[in-house]
Amino acid sequence: MDRVIFTVVLGYLLGSVPFSLIVSRLVMKIDLREHGSGNLGAANTFRTLGATPGVAVLLLDACKGAASALLGALLWREGLALGQVELMLLGGLAAVCGHIWTVFASFRGGKGVAAAAGVFAAVAPAAFAISFATWVAVVAVWRYASLGSVVASVVLPFAVFATTWNRVEGWQSVFAVSVVVTILVVLRHRGNLGRILEGTERRLDLRRGEQSE
Repeated sequence: MDRVIFTVVLGYLLGSVPFSLIVSRLVMKIDLREHGSGNLGAANTFRTLGATPGVAVLLLDACKGAASALLGALLWREGLALGQVELMLLGGLAAVCGHIWTVFASFRGGKGVAAAAGVFAAVAPAAFAISFATWVAVVAVWRYASLGSVVASVVLPFAVFATTWNRVEGWQSVFAVSVVVTILVVLRHRGNLGRILEGTERRLDLRRGEQSE
């Protein structure tokens, strides 16, 4: 049980590291919460600071999700009530929650997409690849990063089921956590979805590293 608690707490703390806030202060000497959407995530970094800082934050946020999941794999031992996959998922889900509600920035964080991507890249890489390809396709066609995130998150449980069912030990847990992640991502993007329906959501300009009307 001590390993389980340690995995969850450390996963949350790793997920809470606000890389977008750190990068924004290092690059532009600004508080990202006071610019753009105010969201502490890769998309707002991309829009506010440009492509290079945005991609850097995306990778860093994904890495903290992956690291939290891999931490569970390292700490797992025979005899634990949980299997290795379940412990990885607990650490990863804790990181996603930390990213969304970071203790280091007054519990005001990002939307959990990049951190969740890192978790599933570590736990279910085939499903991650399908979900990521979906995100790329949606963004390339419609140029809405938020829409890409929502559609990719909805695809994720289906991709998990298709690639892990009866193939991966603990696939039921992977599927269950993918559903939780989908719910979190969709709820965090309620405002974006509303603006898309209203026609006021800004599109991503991939050439300039910002969003345009």
